[in-house]
Amino acid sequence: MTPQDILTALRDQNPLVHCITNYVAMNIAANVVLAAGASPAMVHAPEEIPEFTPICGALTINIGTLSSSWLASMTTAATLAGTHDIPWVFDPVAHFVSEYRKRAAQDLLALRPTVIRGNASEILALAGEAGAGKGADSGDSVDAAQSAANALASKWGAVVAVTGPVDYVTDGTRDAHVSGGSPLMPKITALGCSQTALMGAYCASGPAFEATLAALAHFKVAGTAAAQQAKGPGSFQMHFLDALAATQPQDLGQVIV
Repeated sequence: MTPQDILTALRDQNPLVHCITNYVAMNIAANVVLAAGASPAMVHAPEEIPEFTPICGALTINIGTLSSSWLASMTTAATLAGTHDIPWVFDPVAHFVSEYRKRAAQDLLALRPTVIRGNASEILALAGEAGAGKGADSGDSVDAAQSAANALASKWGAVVAVTGPVDYVTDGTRDAHVSGGSPLMPKITALGCSQTALMGAYCASGPAFEATLAALAHFKVAGTAAAQQAKGPGSFQMHFLDALAATQPQDLGQVIV
């Protein structure tokens, strides 16, 4: 399937995406998934996970506002995803800032996510390399993290996406870049986290590498379109959701290089 085919399938199928994400990201992530054409569910109670995760088309895990109860839910959900062959996307937000967060990220990584999405500093640190990250913000370039991304993809059998001004995605054998978007995008809190949720929707609708590429492209196309109308970060968010809904399958090929 091509990225264009996957967007068509996503809108035809309206997959249910289980998003265990952070408090900051819940609203924007849900709206992004809805605008693109899928169905988000922000279920995180440990008591619900055994029944809920198996009925979903994909799972996404974001450790932005990590706690022990949420980590238990994440671990159970990721284990179930593996058991039921459900694709899942891992976003190791700022996993290098504390020992607790580092251990949590490594434990989740051992459950073999289908896709790993992070900024350059997060991907470098996840691969055991030094980076210049500051909290959830990257201090490194996407180019600097490409070798780390390839190493992670080869070791864990995952697709790895490094997001930034020009995104990089690899499965350890194939790779691609996605350009476009807007400088306003990093000025909206949790917009990157919402991209992880969108990747889940795409992974429910097609093969992991092509699905990840399509999700990145959809974000870039919508970001470029929104920037043409926005006056600042506030109006950008409104126009971005509209642009996600308006993006057509044929638009995705314009930004993949």
